[in-house]
Amino acid sequence: MTPKETSTRSHEAGSQRAPGTELVVDIGPIAHGGHFVARHEGRVIFVRHGIPGEKARIRLTDSGAESRFWRADVVDVLEPSPDRVPHIWKSADSPSAWRRGGPPVGGAELGHIALERQRSLKSEVLAEQLKRLAGVELSVPVEAVGNDDDGGLGWRTRAAFAVTDNGRLGMHAHRSDVVVPVREMPLAHPGINQLRLWEVDLTGIERVEVAAPANGSRPLVLLAPREGTSPKRLHSIASALPEDVSVAGFEPNGQVVRLRGRTWVQESAAGHEYRVTGEGFWQIHKDAPATLVNAVTDYLSGGVYLQPGAVVADLYAGAGLFTAPLADAVGITGSVLSVEGSPGTSRDAKKNLHGQSQVEIVQGRVERVLHQRQRNFDALILDPPRAGAGKAVVRQLMESGPRAIAYVSCDPASFARDLGYFQRGGWQLSELRAFDLYPHTHHMETVGLLIPGA
Repeated sequence: MTPKETSTRSHEAGSQRAPGTELVVDIGPIAHGGHFVARHEGRVIFVRHGIPGEKARIRLTDSGAESRFWRADVVDVLEPSPDRVPHIWKSADSPSAWRRGGPPVGGAELGHIALERQRSLKSEVLAEQLKRLAGVELSVPVEAVGNDDDGGLGWRTRAAFAVTDNGRLGMHAHRSDVVVPVREMPLAHPGINQLRLWEVDLTGIERVEVAAPANGSRPLVLLAPREGTSPKRLHSIASALPEDVSVAGFEPNGQVVRLRGRTWVQESAAGHEYRVTGEGFWQIHKDAPATLVNAVTDYLSGGVYLQPGAVVADLYAGAGLFTAPLADAVGITGSVLSVEGSPGTSRDAKKNLHGQSQVEIVQGRVERVLHQRQRNFDALILDPPRAGAGKAVVRQLMESGPRAIAYVSCDPASFARDLGYFQRGGWQLSELRAFDLYPHTHHMETVGLLIPGA
């Protein structure tokens, strides 16, 4: 027992271990969420920054006698895995961060693992979720996208930053209010790092969001002010940024107000141009839009579900990433229903699909729109938020009579749960691909083809 453990036990009568306690554990398998499973005296500990098979010293970050499990960070690797490599980002490297006296930034929790091993671990997570939540035994490789010689760096065309109390650019530690100052973001597209926001005095700002399209069009910086920050201060910060950058601010009601330039960015994908408002959704990996459009259209076209004259729908459609290629495929004799809940993003879709007479764009909740517009579809595209579609929407989708559904998901747990609902309704998973759209993080994207059972 270390002196730290002894002193902790002497004054923590109500808990077995206090946050900050250090323990030595064997790192077990990966779990959904970027953690690895370890055990200490029968207690499950979800450990970040490890690799299965390692022996490591960990620091408890969330613990208590009544907790079902604890959380911890690796602070020293005693027996390293052959898959351990130098971390791609010093600020996110847990052992070195804790040696400097604080937690690492979040957002690159697998950056210490060789890319090939990262992808095999993600494949394990997907297989475990499919088996546990849908009863499906299936192993799917997680595919690299774009040029696989970039080390998994420079892919984020969108990034969100916090701001320290003294006005410097920062990022949050995982599950923490601690803001760690940063002077680089290796996962960010060069268009973001070239802004050098860490050199700007951001006093009066609570957070900063940046979009830098991979096509090289004008970047956008969104400033979320702290309460009481004056418009004059916002304009002062805007003037400190490069002249070819658009700058906007969030008002208390969430609306975006223009400070300089425009409040949207111009994106390109699959032969189409898209206007996307600053707060609107767009895939963040530079190669994600083309990768996902190709996967979806290959599934639907290959199964003859998508052809001239077809009736299709794009649900949770965003700014129309999938709607535009769907309209191309069905032609003027077909129809595309595009449904998006966000008013601003739905307005973007209307601008992006202007002149496409076969497209109907509806702003509203998917379940409400489906209830109002019962029709038989040839195919549906489903791209819900991380929480998934849910039981009620899945039931409505099956009742709408499609011959196939392409389900795009950024969370293997919600996808597997929804797949279980489909299976109980007589549907089956026909095809499944997984893509490494978020290298050095635990996230992945899947595209599945669902069809009614025979």
